[in-house]
Amino acid sequence: MDLPEHYTAMREATVHRLLHEGADPDPLLHSPQDTRRGITLLARPPAAITAAIEDILADFRAIEPGQYYYPASDVHLTILSIISCYPGFTLTQIDPAAYCQAIRQITRRVRPFRIRYEGLTASPGGIMVQGFPEDDGLENLREATREFFRHSSLQQSIDARYSIHTAHSTVIRFTQPLTNAPALVARLAQHQDRYFGTFEVDAVELVYNDWYQRGPNTVLLEKYALSRS
Repeated sequence: MDLPEHYTAMREATVHRLLHEGADPDPLLHSPQDTRRGITLLARPPAAITAAIEDILADFRAIEPGQYYYPASDVHLTILSIISCYPGFTLTQIDPAAYCQAIRQITRRVRPFRIRYEGLTASPGGIMVQGFPEDDGLENLREATREFFRHSSLQQSIDARYSIHTAHSTVIRFTQPLTNAPALVARLAQHQDRYFGTFEVDAVELVYNDWYQRGPNTVLLEKYALSRS
């Protein structure tokens, strides 16, 4: 996949949609009836990166204060959704220790990798920071995880909705119709090439999470240091 081309195409299509048809707000984000939960393997960017993201989120918040802005602690890079969120899923339905052991086995063979966060893209549901792998480590980890679960009896739904190849982080979700779409689109253009920083992913987390990876609804199952040997 040509990531720059993919992100640009997403942004251009979304800008047209926002200006002519409007956003696609998520009505469930603040709903107490939303019981969608899943299991995710993810990485978290360091504080210097999330601080740079927070700087530009303030610009968007001034234009669209009613939307949902990810707190720095919730910003993440999805490696793979092991069990994609679905209503009513709980940890009691699986053996969490078996999943922890599986990821422990997989990550023993994976070296740290580097990700560059640069620019913004968008979808009708929100705005994302563009991530670009600077080596093949992320893809190697994804493929090793896919291969393991392909031959495992553990419940999983990897790639069931779509096969993930990007390295983005969602930072804004639309929860209501936009009040000033032209101003938001202009701000998106202003920051579309913004450089946030490059970081090394030397640890990943296996978590039980809701659809939005909100801290209060997230349970850390295990954290794994990636091997340098």
